[in-house]
Order: sequence, then C-alpha cells, then structure tokens
Amino acid sequence: MSDRSDVTEGLDTGATTRWLAGLGIGIEEPVDYARVGLGQSNLTYLATDARGARVVLRRPPLGELLASAHDVAREHRILSALQGTDVPVPVVYGLCEDPAVTDVPLLAVSFVEGAVLDGREDAERLGPDARHATGLELVDTLARIHAVDLEGVDLADLASHKPYAARQLRRWAGQWELSRTRDVPELERLSERLVALDPGAHEVVLVHGDSHLRNVIIDPQTARVRAILDWELCTLGDPLADLGTLLAYWPMAGDPPTMRFDASTTPGFATRAELVDRYARATGRDVSAVPFWHALGLWKLAIILEGVRRRQQDDPRNLTALGAIPAEAVSPVSARMSARISRAMAVAVRPSRWSVTSR
Repeated sequence: MSDRSDVTEGLDTGATTRWLAGLGIGIEEPVDYARVGLGQSNLTYLATDARGARVVLRRPPLGELLASAHDVAREHRILSALQGTDVPVPVVYGLCEDPAVTDVPLLAVSFVEGAVLDGREDAERLGPDARHATGLELVDTLARIHAVDLEGVDLADLASHKPYAARQLRRWAGQWELSRTRDVPELERLSERLVALDPGAHEVVLVHGDSHLRNVIIDPQTARVRAILDWELCTLGDPLADLGTLLAYWPMAGDPPTMRFDASTTPGFATRAELVDRYARATGRDVSAVPFWHALGLWKLAIILEGVRRRQQDDPRNLTALGAIPAEAVSPVSARMSARISRAMAVAVRPSRWSVTSR
C-alpha cells in the first residue's frame, strides 16, 4: 500500500479510488469514504463519488487474525455465484487483491437502499404490519437460500459434506481456544453437553451462517428483504443451523440482552415460535431438532463475542460505534444456552412430545 496521507482505518483511499474508477461502474472523483455498520467482524466502508453514487467495500478486520477467518475472497465467490438466483444479494463489482491497492482482499458491491434494524430505535420506525412481517420475511429468505441448487451455481465444493454439527463443534471449540481472553468453565461444560446431543446429518444445503436482523436490508414499508449481507460464515450444512442462529439473535421481552441485538424485543415483532412455524410451513422440513440448533447458535454467539473482545483488545481500531464488548456480555448468552440445551435434552428423550415455545 502507499504511504500517502489518504490512508484511513485500513483503507488506502487514493489507491482504492483509482481501482474503483477502473471497474467501469461510472465512479467519478472525488470519492469520500466512511466506515459504516455495527458489524464486529469484517470492516465495511461506504464510498460516495462526486455524483452521489455509492459503493460498499468490505475488508477483513485490522491486526492479527485467526487462520481461515474473515475470508473476503470466499465471500466474493459466494456472492458472485448467487447473482441471478432467488436469493436477494448486492451486485458484485469486483475483488481487489493487488498489493499496490490493498494489503488484504477488498470486495466492492452495490449499495442497496432500505432499512437496517440495528436496534429498537430503528425497529420503532416501522409500522405494526412491517414489524410483524420482518422476521417472517427473513425466514422466507433463509428458505430461498436453502433451496439453492449447489451444482447449478458451482458451490457444491464450497465446504465439506460431512456431518455439520460435528464440524461446527470442532471448529468453534478451536476458535474458542485461540481467541478466549479468560476461562469460562460454564461455557466449556455446555460445550460437552452439546457434543452429546449432536442430532447427526440429514441434509447438505447452502447455509448463510450469520442470519440476523443486522445482516439484512429491508423495505421499510413492506419488510420484504432487499438484500442479505455478510456471507463470510457461509458454508454447506444443515438448514436448521440457520434457523437456530436466527433464534439465538432474536431476544424477546424478558430475555437477557444478546450483545445489544434488541430490535426483536420491540412490540409487534414475531415470536420465536412463529419464526419456526413459518420455516416449517415454507419448507416442509421437520423442525424437531431446532432446540439443539438454537443452543448451538447461542454457543457460537458466546464464542464470537469473545473473539470480538480479543480483536478489540489487540487493535482498538476494530471498535465500532457500539464500543467495546464487556467480558460480562458472555454470561447472559450462556444462561440462555443452558436453558436451550435442557430443552434439547428433553426433545432427545421424548421427540414426539416436543413443541416450539415462544421462549
């Protein structure tokens, strides 16, 4: 990268502008850059040119990273494959891996107009119908992702086809060991319980891997999903994993906070039971293993929180407008996970009597 003064937060704006101008998308100088979003992983920037045209840029976090994490080039492959499918994604403009421009892969995609529900204030701007429809529309989008023809979009080799739960348990246990900043015995005990409850493999589909409200752009009037974002955790696996992740990031009134993901606690939003029912109706899939995947989603969230804390401690430039993640943020997630695991154990013993509950 250059040593010019137009380097800001990991982005050489001068070199980036020249690269964007060469993509043939009509960028006109000068271009202004701003870091946007509350994402705690890959960094996102908004580039606005002289005419007001906007492009979104993505790059890995700053500082030392765990191996295989934050793979922007892989995200580029996935988004490119999904162009023209029923899955709503931004238009892909290009991927830059030129060291004269950037020291890490840099992805450019279209700006999508719409609303992102970062918290209750955003959710409260929606009308009652849109509030209730938001979660249901997100579930319908997951159903479209899970219906993607892997061979048809050339993603059948994206990841292993081996049992997904076992893969996830191994991978994220490894992430915990590499990123933890302290001992959390409760989390480790819960990890052992999850291993014992592994429901085995049933299907292999495209899995988004990080499905929650902050990763979708919606129409503020109808709540229809205009784009689903942040595909860095996308893989091949069990479709119920995405539903479990959504439930993990879907607190309801009375739940402990989940890393300030509180939009779904706004009156009028669908319950977790409604989300599961919508998915079952949309796909025809058996959802009896959802308690396990919900617990696994909470387990991964706790590990992700710890990884975010590690990156923020190692390099404060990774902080977002939300500020630092406190150590105690993991505790309420672990408490919810313990309850989910207990329910999953009950399902394993009496599967025919299991039913979705709103809590």
